[in-house]
Amino acid sequence: MAWCDTCIASVNDDIVGTDGACPTCGSIIVAPTRRPPSAKFWIFVAGTAVYLVWRIVQLIQWLLHP
Repeated sequence: MAWCDTCIASVNDDIVGTDGACPTCGSIIVAPTRRPPSAKFWIFVAGTAVYLVWRIVQLIQWLLHP
């Protein structure tokens, strides 16, 4: 699925012209590029993992102590 910045709409790959032009406005559509996840995402993942491990430790302590 391509994106046209001029129309501000997604364009189905089947209807994009052979030259890569948008069928509605005629502007050239650039193929989307995949970006690696940002550092903020990995910080969030690490924080979530630490939190879940801590909660599991608390659960085990709660189960072992009557």
